[in-house]
Amino acid sequence: MVIAVVVISQLLGVDLTGLLGSGTSSNQQAEHTSAPPTGTDQDAELVEFVKFVMKDIQDTFDGIYRAEGKPYRRAKLVLFTSAIDTGCGRSSSAIGPFYCPPDEHAYIDLSFYRDLKQRLGAPGDFAQAYVLAHELGHHMQHISGIERQAQRLGRDRKSRNAASVRQELQADCYAGVWAHSAAQRKLVEIGDLDEALGAASAIGDDRLQEQAGRDVDPETFTHGTSAQRMKWFRRGFDSGRLDACDTFSEEA
Repeated sequence: MVIAVVVISQLLGVDLTGLLGSGTSSNQQAEHTSAPPTGTDQDAELVEFVKFVMKDIQDTFDGIYRAEGKPYRRAKLVLFTSAIDTGCGRSSSAIGPFYCPPDEHAYIDLSFYRDLKQRLGAPGDFAQAYVLAHELGHHMQHISGIERQAQRLGRDRKSRNAASVRQELQADCYAGVWAHSAAQRKLVEIGDLDEALGAASAIGDDRLQEQAGRDVDPETFTHGTSAQRMKWFRRGFDSGRLDACDTFSEEA
């Protein structure tokens, strides 16, 4: 997501460029502002749900790494309202959920989940879980070195966008791997899978451009089409294996 900030700003008409700053905030500062946002009882329930999902996703990835004899370093969850200083610079709720590699935090403003349901037409608990699992997919890329490899592929705008798409689709696939584990443990039903696929479709580049009243321009894609996002999430879900998520070695 870091690579795509400027392009997404242009597509969605919101200012996301604060994430491109050098960032003076420390991990301690981010932790200090990570208290659950105040709000309705419904928000309190959502906070508990997000915290539960965060733990379950990381327990799953930790188990996969342990089985391969590798250490897993846990990311941290930060819930905020309005704006926050991060290791990637100043951020606002306009950006939605994101992962910041320098401080290894996943940031979520809960208002995004309301937008996901009301504005993007992707309701449901598992749609919300998919979004968080996607961001933790970026954490997996960070600790495994894939993120650095992807950045080296971007010599110009076209190649940067192409690398970003593959990186985002891989994060979708990793989210699917977690969903596979959740299904095996009876935490996921058929309808839940449909919710996740609906969320993946709702935030495809082509659909977002159409909603913004713009012509669909594949050269500006940074996250992949709705069809691609659903395909790679389903790839992870059907296989349950991280090694099935190599979006850099095959046609996306």
